[in-house]
Amino acid sequence: MTEMNISAPSAETPDEWSETGARVLPFLRKETAPAPKSAPSGGEVKAGEWEAELPDTDDPETESLSEGADVDPPKQVYPPSVAEWMEAKDKARLPVLPDWVKLPDQRKAVRKWAVRHYSAMVGYHAVRLPCIYTPKVLAYSPRGAWRWSSAVGRWVFDAEGKAMRLASVVNEDAAEYLKLSRQRNDRVRLRGIIAALGAVIGLAAALTLYVMAPSWLLLLSVAALTTALGAVGAPADRPLIDRAKVTFRKRKLSSDIVIRAFEVAKLTSKDQNIAFPRPIGRDGDGWRVVVDMPYGRTFEEALNAHGRLASGLDIAPTQLFLDKDETSNRRLSMWIADRDPLAIPSGKTPLLGATRVDFWKPFPWGVDERGNPVMATMLWLSLLVGAVPRQGKTFSARTIALAAALDPYVRLYVFDGKASPDWRKFALVAHRIGFGIVPKSGVDPVVHLLTSLRELKADVEDRYHRLSELPLHICPEGKLTPEISRDKKLNMPLTLFVVDEVQEYLQHPEHGKEILSLLVYLARVAPAVGVSVMTSTQKPDDKACPSELRDQHQARFALRVGAYQVSDTILGAGSYSEGLDASKLLKSHKGVGLLKGMSDDAGIVRTYLADGRDAERILTRAAALREAEGTLTGDAAGQAPAPEVSATILDDVATVLGKGEAKVWSETIVDRLATLRPETYGPWAELEPKPKAEALTAALKPFGVGTEQISRRIDGKTVNKRGIKRDDIATAITQHNEKRDAG
Repeated sequence: MTEMNISAPSAETPDEWSETGARVLPFLRKETAPAPKSAPSGGEVKAGEWEAELPDTDDPETESLSEGADVDPPKQVYPPSVAEWMEAKDKARLPVLPDWVKLPDQRKAVRKWAVRHYSAMVGYHAVRLPCIYTPKVLAYSPRGAWRWSSAVGRWVFDAEGKAMRLASVVNEDAAEYLKLSRQRNDRVRLRGIIAALGAVIGLAAALTLYVMAPSWLLLLSVAALTTALGAVGAPADRPLIDRAKVTFRKRKLSSDIVIRAFEVAKLTSKDQNIAFPRPIGRDGDGWRVVVDMPYGRTFEEALNAHGRLASGLDIAPTQLFLDKDETSNRRLSMWIADRDPLAIPSGKTPLLGATRVDFWKPFPWGVDERGNPVMATMLWLSLLVGAVPRQGKTFSARTIALAAALDPYVRLYVFDGKASPDWRKFALVAHRIGFGIVPKSGVDPVVHLLTSLRELKADVEDRYHRLSELPLHICPEGKLTPEISRDKKLNMPLTLFVVDEVQEYLQHPEHGKEILSLLVYLARVAPAVGVSVMTSTQKPDDKACPSELRDQHQARFALRVGAYQVSDTILGAGSYSEGLDASKLLKSHKGVGLLKGMSDDAGIVRTYLADGRDAERILTRAAALREAEGTLTGDAAGQAPAPEVSATILDDVATVLGKGEAKVWSETIVDRLATLRPETYGPWAELEPKPKAEALTAALKPFGVGTEQISRRIDGKTVNKRGIKRDDIATAITQHNEKRDAG
């Protein structure tokens, strides 16, 4: 499309102007040029075959029209190599202004901090001025007057040259002594005159001020003089004014200090030293240093020399953080904190101010060592949390569960092996919940966990089956979507299964093996259909938490542990060689851990804190949210668990099979089971025929009993439905009894 430039006519007539003074121009009618002969039939024109619409040259109205530039010029396309080079340059370009200057919320935060900081400092000193600072000034001012007068006397009488004159006497150098004496006499004469003039002028000014100055000016002058003398007389270890804030050890980092550190770490050679591809600069509350080590040196060598590098920089090891550069194995990026950042609490969780959470999106979990937010996600993965006791393991895991609770469309299963108060309030929202391993009030929490695991396994198997059968316009890729997970009719919500102190359940003498088997299955298979598993333990060894379960967790989070071998057990083999060692964390680093596998990057997370009161507030809000959305289910809603899938169902099915029946339809068996045990199988009988058969199939599948098509002739017609065989039931009962006897 071209632009038409219309020039004004040479003469203007009254008819060409409207009543409002606007000029009326004739409408130019343009005829589209005929398509070229090479154009395909049907009016289709290929890319690049458009022709510009030109005005009709025979029309006198278009004599003043000229062809202009394109309205929308084509976008300039760069070759791939140039585009990549430009993209790399764009990423390397530093911002002109920091974020806190450009972003309104950041500027507001800085203003609030400045007001809070300086008002606190002013208030701190204002309180101490009359009762602490004034007595100090009065006490130190006589000493200050003596020090000042002594200093003036030494200056007037040339005390600094006395040592040299004594040295000439000791050496019996008469010429040198006479020379120094004459020089001293000249200095004393000149300085005496200056001191005398200063004394006369000062005394005259003081008398004038005393006689003529107003009282307020006189008091101000006396206060200033007394304060100055007090500051001079204050001892070096006890300053006149106290500090309103703690001053941390902080120095300007120079290239000489960095070079010294690499030399003592033995990462340099005589012939080759380190190079600095970019200047050393501030980065948050620390320094960012990028170093090119000598050729042949690797990032792994720098990791092994971490302690020596910290010693060479004269800082604590917890202040030095090493990052690998993907462009070169000899390039090292170091962040050197002004103080130990891991000992600084990350603060309260932002979930306290959140009305709800979308669990499909990352949510705030903590901050890294530089205070940058760390977002967590539990989609399509399972998480293992491990640490020694009292390092914040439970609180770190609970923050994730709290985020899940604030999404009303997330189904929660919560089991706590140590029966602590930490998870009790989740009873407000949890679909299934249990505490400890000891039966109480007629409820066995281990059996409840086992029932929930079986229930969830059947649900996972059913999800795979139903997702594959959904139409493409609902499930285009055969995967769970936000819309599907929030559809109550489909009943496939995002699910988080939490087991704290999982070793207590895995070591159960009767059900431990089956619990382990079910957890391994869920951790391996369930995340793909929206069911995530989060387990935590303080005993990540092979006996308490076998490797077959640990290895199924895609994400790992290790808080402080006792040895690097334990850290590798939690984070996975080879993590220590990557620089991930949770044993280097200190006792003061509570709630701090190393995260691996949740994203492409592994690093340090200082998790947010939500104590018992905060958790109760969040869960109360979450319960109200679920009630409003109609998603409060299971134990939280007072609903009994689904019929327990146990070996009893095998006996029940065998009981309802009639004599001589080799094959029976599944829906027929469900109806018979409902008659046999209405309190257990009654809900199944109320379902439609197909879901009724699927419920029985899911219940029998853990025992290896499958279904097949069974044909029956009804009213002269052949009807095919899914059913089971008597022989399969008998075989499953035999195998189950053998396993029970062997165990």
